[in-house]
Amino acid sequence: MRKFLLVTIFGILCFKIVGQDVIDKKDLIGSNNPLEYSASFLTIAPDSRAGALGDAGVATSPDYNSMRWNPAKYAFIEGDMGFCASYTPWLRSLVNDIYLGYISFYKRIDNRQTIAATLLYFDLGDIQFTNEEGLYDGQHSPYEMSIDVAYARTFSEKFSGGIAFRYIRSDITGGAVVAGTETKAGNAVAADVAIYYQNDDIKIGEKTTTWTAGLNISNIGSKISYTDIQKDFLPTNLKLGTAFKYDMDSYNSLTLILDLNKFLLPTPEVALNDSVFFGESSDVSVPEGMIQSFGDAPGGWEEELHEIKYSVGLEYWYANQFAVRAGYFHEHQTKGNRKYFTVGVGLKLNVFTIDFSYLIPVKQNNPLANTVRFTLGLDFEAFKDQQREVN
Repeated sequence: MRKFLLVTIFGILCFKIVGQDVIDKKDLIGSNNPLEYSASFLTIAPDSRAGALGDAGVATSPDYNSMRWNPAKYAFIEGDMGFCASYTPWLRSLVNDIYLGYISFYKRIDNRQTIAATLLYFDLGDIQFTNEEGLYDGQHSPYEMSIDVAYARTFSEKFSGGIAFRYIRSDITGGAVVAGTETKAGNAVAADVAIYYQNDDIKIGEKTTTWTAGLNISNIGSKISYTDIQKDFLPTNLKLGTAFKYDMDSYNSLTLILDLNKFLLPTPEVALNDSVFFGESSDVSVPEGMIQSFGDAPGGWEEELHEIKYSVGLEYWYANQFAVRAGYFHEHQTKGNRKYFTVGVGLKLNVFTIDFSYLIPVKQNNPLANTVRFTLGLDFEAFKDQQREVN
């Protein structure tokens, strides 16, 4: 029960952050000017493997959770069919009824095509409403969710493409009247467009090295609205990444991963005395906002570079059965200031895959601090093979 959570969430979603008064453009470089968007649950890493790699995943090897990072990877996934479930506690140090749940499923059509579907569900616990006199005025269980379907296809032995479609629903207010404004559940649709490259023919001496690269533009879609007054952007994002896997011997391998992320959202203009002083208007359409996002920062190109987030990960596998992972995520202090290390382990059995991850914040408190996330995967093909052996 949190009486003021609703007002806080609504305020974050509906009110712009206005830059401080400035008189010199150079001063903008050190000013807080984060991007504005809603449905932020779409930016959370839902699975433990990527969660242990500093939220890197656009170019890692294909797995059950490729939908979130790069749906084109499904075209190269091993196995015929698989299912996966992930659980992420949220704000566990404060409450015990907020969590992020994620389930994914993929099915290979043939040796070139794969389809997949996922459900992401963010349960925000229970909120008790009170009226202006502080008296009980009902209760609501807010939630956010997305349902995805994807299609991936190989175009050659090394290259694939994928597209995903997404329905988003965000019901965080229960139709309550907040600050005199009637609210409603937000609904939106979006799509991802992705490509993936995989080259496992590279030799370093007598050792094999696999180089992968990926690109994914995610959450390209309509705006979302919680009132009849204002519509907000979805977190449209450009992911670009690469990974190098080095096989040290027949049992040991090591993969180095790098991801770069940039929101394709207009940067809020900085105003002085209610008139635009630096930057461009952020009241634009989604396509305009995506194009404008590459050069509209009030602080110029230096501020544009501050909008890029970096993820670095390292993954070690022994006998393709046991994995140890570590990573680091960096976001500039003027764009959110999220900085954290991540660690995790993975275990691959004949039928099941189990992954765990843990986050260690550096600069500020994090909702995932002191929280263990886990993912459980099931390989249906291996399960069928095991059943045949038993029979």
